[in-house]
Amino acid sequence: MTTSTTSRLRVLIADDHPMMRHGLRSVITGEQDLALVGEAGSGEEAIDLYRQLRPDVVLMDLQMAGVDGLAAIEVLRSEFPDARIVVLTSYAGDARISRALALGARSYLLKAAGMEEILRAVRGAVRGDITLSGEAAAQLDDHAARERLTSREIAVLRLVARGERNVDIARTLSVSGETIKSRMRNILGKLGARDRAHAVVIAIERGYLER
Repeated sequence: MTTSTTSRLRVLIADDHPMMRHGLRSVITGEQDLALVGEAGSGEEAIDLYRQLRPDVVLMDLQMAGVDGLAAIEVLRSEFPDARIVVLTSYAGDARISRALALGARSYLLKAAGMEEILRAVRGAVRGDITLSGEAAAQLDDHAARERLTSREIAVLRLVARGERNVDIARTLSVSGETIKSRMRNILGKLGARDRAHAVVIAIERGYLER
């Protein structure tokens, strides 16, 4: 006996990789209590489809061109405070995980997770459960005691990653060269980095900067 469509949990997939969407589609459509109601290949499309379909749960990738997953979560949660979003991404990093959860994502899973774990997170999102993949939880634990970078420090580091010198960064941000030097010292200390290049690598790994 099959579960009626109206009583199933309605799921929207948002991922820019067709093969990933295909795999998730196959799993979700094979579950009697789940119904796939839409697929989005970008953050913009995910927002538009959510507005039209009002699914019970969204499986949201973070790395998408244009409006990325974090921006899509922010928009959806501002418009629909009860939106249940399960992040499913290839990247860990405590800053990225913390940002997603702060914006209102219910769970944070890596794409390496087993399908049973993903299905548990989808069903649990409706109950209000928060599910973290093992690596995501470990990332948060490892860096819990470290002071986080401020938005101004991230702005500096973003320009460092582009290869800009302190004098150019100071001009771009309309601050003094000494201010930039001070922020760089703080950045190196907070990240435990040896130098500027090492700071950029760590910031990418932790999710402060995108790859």
